[in-house]
Amino acid sequence: MAAPALQQPSYLLANLKADWTIKPFHQKCHELSKIIDEYPAKELHAMFPWLVESVFGSLDGILGGWNLRYLQARMAEYNIAMDFLDPSGPMMKLVYKLQAEEYKYEFPVSYLPGPIKSSIQAGVLPDCPLFHNKIQFPMSGLLLLNPFEYYMFNFASSLIAPKHGSCSDSAYFVLVNTYLKYFLPTEGNVPPSPFSDTRGTVASPAPRSPSVPYVGYGGHSTSLLKRHITHQPSVNADPAAQEIWRSETLLQVFVEMWLHHYSLEMYQKLQSPQVKEPFMPSEEHVLVVRLLVKHLHAFSSSQNYSPDQPPLSVFLSVVVQRFVQQKLYVFLQHCFGHWPLDASFRAVLETWLSYIQPWRYTGEKNNTQADGQNRTVPDKWASFVQENLLMYTKLFQGFLNRAMRTDLVNAKNALMVFRVAKVFVQPNLSEMIQKAEQLFLEPEHAILQRQNRVFLTPSHGGSFLSSRQPIGTDSVFKVKSHVYSLEGQDCQYNLMFGPDLRKNVLKLIQIIGQARQTAKRISDHSTEMAANNSFLSWFSIGSSDQNHTFNGGEMDDMGEGVKKTHEFLDKALDYLCQIFRLNAGQLSQLIVNVAAVDDEGASKQLPDCIPSENGLLLTDLGRLQFGDHMETLCARQDLLGSIGRHYLRSSSKAAEHRRKSPVTRQMRERPQRARLSLRVLASYRTLLILLLLYMLLALLSFGVLSSTGLILLVSFLYELLLNFL
Repeated sequence: MAAPALQQPSYLLANLKADWTIKPFHQKCHELSKIIDEYPAKELHAMFPWLVESVFGSLDGILGGWNLRYLQARMAEYNIAMDFLDPSGPMMKLVYKLQAEEYKYEFPVSYLPGPIKSSIQAGVLPDCPLFHNKIQFPMSGLLLLNPFEYYMFNFASSLIAPKHGSCSDSAYFVLVNTYLKYFLPTEGNVPPSPFSDTRGTVASPAPRSPSVPYVGYGGHSTSLLKRHITHQPSVNADPAAQEIWRSETLLQVFVEMWLHHYSLEMYQKLQSPQVKEPFMPSEEHVLVVRLLVKHLHAFSSSQNYSPDQPPLSVFLSVVVQRFVQQKLYVFLQHCFGHWPLDASFRAVLETWLSYIQPWRYTGEKNNTQADGQNRTVPDKWASFVQENLLMYTKLFQGFLNRAMRTDLVNAKNALMVFRVAKVFVQPNLSEMIQKAEQLFLEPEHAILQRQNRVFLTPSHGGSFLSSRQPIGTDSVFKVKSHVYSLEGQDCQYNLMFGPDLRKNVLKLIQIIGQARQTAKRISDHSTEMAANNSFLSWFSIGSSDQNHTFNGGEMDDMGEGVKKTHEFLDKALDYLCQIFRLNAGQLSQLIVNVAAVDDEGASKQLPDCIPSENGLLLTDLGRLQFGDHMETLCARQDLLGSIGRHYLRSSSKAAEHRRKSPVTRQMRERPQRARLSLRVLASYRTLLILLLLYMLLALLSFGVLSSTGLILLVSFLYELLLNFL
């Protein structure tokens, strides 16, 4: 791939495209590294968009690029690709080389998430500062991005491109983690760019006027709406802000491209997550979001905020609230309302549980006490609970609605109920949630004087380096602002520990009780089947088919799964009782009611029986209780009725035998009820014929099961033919 030193960019790009399809992967990466080192930015400029598409694939998903979402560590190309795309690797070196020259690249607005695209196409500037100064007016349908932004937009877009069948341990997943650790470090600051001269400085988003009032609690400023969108000239930022521009850019790109697929305004309008939206995230997408959430918690907790700290530590203190909360809330609400009722929901569940437990990512290793119980949640996290109240309460209600419609006999579904209960049972967490709800219920007159105070958030005039504490905040105002901004001014808040939700918890407990009963029956049945299978195998009657769908190993798996179901549901019941303060008497009564209903339902399916030392014994009445169904069948005048009369009523030969038997005239004239007689199987003649047939079929290489099926089929056809004749 070597080229003359004076070759023009167009020739360089043409040669790269020609070599791309014929040279092996390792050679292409090696020669690309040399070109990036040796060529000036002017000549690399033209090849950059083509190279980005060749690596990440096309935005429409047709071209797969390097297929990073499928590339795994066991593949030969994995390490080569990871080295090339490393934050200190050749690709990022190319980005910085072009960044120093202030080149711009076009990204189509049509490939942005729906709400962002709709906003821009309507001439409304999105609130996120990422899009400020990047849209031309009149509208061209394109964003003008610097090289770093262009690279990250394409990298993030490749996760949501319409592809199928990826894995969570792919090169893409690992690369996301690598970029997060590098650009959002939990220790120290972001390493400086290798090209840090004045030409490479990139301005932080231009701050808007700080005089935009905070309208009520959940009000949204309209000062940005329908204004002319202009491309402002870039200016050099001060060195302190310049230190973290890459961190801000990366985080904003990830949040906007991965989370901002659902409109908060539409969600508030319908007051329900059941709005039909065209985008549905994949399981891999959700797992990457969880990785982002976990890292942001570790990032935010890695340093204590102080006004005297450098900008990165200030950025740490506000990152989750200002960048993530709103979009993640609506994202999770949509997933809770639309995700299939199966075990794949675990990815969504764990993302939610990761967000509401920031104390797990503080770097402290001992999160449990010596006796294995959960450690008490420290009081310092009370403010986080207050500022994220809906994440705990509203999403818990959403999970309850899902759990009550889910098959909890399945061990994977039972595990999810156990996981949620285990998180909320952590000591001090319930008290924090109740305290936050009490703050929300504080009367309005106590805080009317604060209604006109200003929050200097990015969407209301502040920058991402604003002071951590907004003007005039207190706990009541923060909780109300949080709830009203996400749910709207007219929302009807349903208390987590109120009577309505308590009723749903009691319903879930009853459903758990029913699932435990069902699991017990399945366990008993599988044990019986395993014993029968073992007995039959002693006579070599078991199937020799290695792919048999119900072999002993699967019975063991079923038994193990049922055992896990019992374990998860038992612990979940215990935890739910602790969370909602249900005493042992209340729980016992609920379980007894479930058992009574379950036994009553089962008894309705059985004929009349009496208990005995050997189990239930069929009575004379019970022997006749199925007779009505047989009589109805025999009374039909169609083919089924004819077959029923043939098998369930006495034949003419049997009737003749009765006439010759020594019985009274009254007995012979008594109407005969429909019944199924198996006396023919007790005949020595029948048994001899069956033995000969089995021997004949064995000579023809038929197994026991296939021979039995064939004999039954031939017998049925023979009797059917006799019936017609």
